[in-house]
Amino acid sequence: MDVQLTITAVPGIRVGHATDLEGLTGCTVVLCEAGAVGGVDQRGGAPGTRETDLLRPLHLVEKVHAVFLAGGSAFGLAAGDGVMRYLAEKGVGFDAGVARVPIVPGAILFDLDLGDPEARPNAEMGYAACLKATDKTVVEGNVGAGTGASVGRILGAAQAMKGGLGSAAVRLGDDLVVGAVMAVNGFGDVVDPATGEIAAGALRPDGKGPVDTLRVMAQMAGSGSPALASSTVIGVVASNARLTKEEANKVAQMAQDGIARTMRPAHTMYDGDTIFALATEGVAADVNVVGAYAAEVVAESVMRAVRAAESAGGVRAHGDLRAGV
Repeated sequence: MDVQLTITAVPGIRVGHATDLEGLTGCTVVLCEAGAVGGVDQRGGAPGTRETDLLRPLHLVEKVHAVFLAGGSAFGLAAGDGVMRYLAEKGVGFDAGVARVPIVPGAILFDLDLGDPEARPNAEMGYAACLKATDKTVVEGNVGAGTGASVGRILGAAQAMKGGLGSAAVRLGDDLVVGAVMAVNGFGDVVDPATGEIAAGALRPDGKGPVDTLRVMAQMAGSGSPALASSTVIGVVASNARLTKEEANKVAQMAQDGIARTMRPAHTMYDGDTIFALATEGVAADVNVVGAYAAEVVAESVMRAVRAAESAGGVRAHGDLRAGV
């Protein structure tokens, strides 16, 4: 996999961030203004989403014009209004006869316990992210929807580690490109699938290493669930493949394997774990190939998110552990 490629290597895809480094929150917008066939797959028990039903088979609309990812818990869904306004001003949207209605699905993550809980993505932030959208390499780490993200939350925010935003892509053959962008804010630990080592997760009280969330869960067995706020990993996979709406949904489903390979555990009752799939329809491709590599770039994006993250809000990052800080 070319480590220099991000989701913007997919023709027709642009990405923009709006970041609040003081409040530790933000949003990320994936623009596909020419329209892309969309799909979605949601797992876990704590989702926060907008316009996901229309992406499922049997529903009228096939193409979307943007997807937004935001912090702020359910408050962050307001960022979608700004994306709608940006696209409407450009005349982009579903032709409803009397108006063009932009189709803008999105998902949020819980970051209110890191930074200022009153700082929340809003319509202005969604609009600002659109203005900054580019087809250049995606900026990663403490940006956009990953600004206030953290992982390994079983012992609370004080012993969690910094999550973030990451992106990766791969070229297959002469023309096909599959990419992903992920905001990583999971309940579980981030585990490197290549080594099995915990790259970021719940820390020991002395802060000198991870405790391993699965072991903590085993010790809690039979004693009830911990009192926790929601977490979640959210993201977008995109390709320039020619896919039907049903196939786009299949790609989103297969892409969830990338979360399962890197988050331990994944899809808990505390996670929303939502992945959107976009197909810009340029290249004939087998849906199985697109889905298989969607999972690969999702896993790589998750790893890049925590490796690029920096400490913030008193929460340590992957780089701090490697440096012995």
